[in-house]
Amino acid sequence: MNRHIAESAQIEKGTMIGFNCVILDNVKIGTNCMIGHNVVIHEGSDIGDNVRIDDNTIIGKQPLSSPRSIFKVDSNLKPAKIGDECQIGANVIIYVQADIGNNCLIADLATIRENVTIGNLNIIGRNVTIENFVNIGNRCKFETNCYITAYSEIEDYCFVAPAVATSNDNFMGRDKERFNHFKGIIMKKGSRIGVNSTILPGKTINEDGVVAGGSLVTKDIPAEKIWQGTPAKPKTKVPESQLLKNNLDRK
Repeated sequence: MNRHIAESAQIEKGTMIGFNCVILDNVKIGTNCMIGHNVVIHEGSDIGDNVRIDDNTIIGKQPLSSPRSIFKVDSNLKPAKIGDECQIGANVIIYVQADIGNNCLIADLATIRENVTIGNLNIIGRNVTIENFVNIGNRCKFETNCYITAYSEIEDYCFVAPAVATSNDNFMGRDKERFNHFKGIIMKKGSRIGVNSTILPGKTINEDGVVAGGSLVTKDIPAEKIWQGTPAKPKTKVPESQLLKNNLDRK
């Protein structure tokens, strides 16, 4: 069998490992997991029970750091952790010190950066990027090609549609004043962002707030309101039937 499994790796019963895999020192893999071909699992990574990891995926990658980067990489990052019952697609990269909860689906080509915490029962769609220092709650959905900028906070039951772009730097890399304002977005519980919308740095979408498709958000979105346009402006109230409190039994 053409693969490398370190002697210190702990692999529990029922786990199947494909061809050309590299599993490094002190990796832990739980029971009944399925590890595809050409998978690399870096030192110390902790994989729960009943986890599926598809071909060519990398778990626990160390970040790179350019001499021009304003934030330097911590040399003491903890290993990646993947909870029970997760499904991780092909060509996914999950960095070191990413902590992913139980029952999450992470689709093909997604990237989860270091210092990211993701709760339970989330869907991370195809080619989604979650940048560093992002916290995500439970039962959120991020659809194909959306981009979540660094230093964002996303609470439970949030929805981000395809091709949504978010930002954390109003100065676009110039002027030291930007260091005083560097901030991602905040999505409060049950908030939603429509397809191809752009959210500017530091903006908050409050509980059950909705950004309509194609909008540019330059101000905070009030709770239970729909905003639309470029720049986004108030449109109407979220219908009572669409409020999270009236739909929790469907989740």
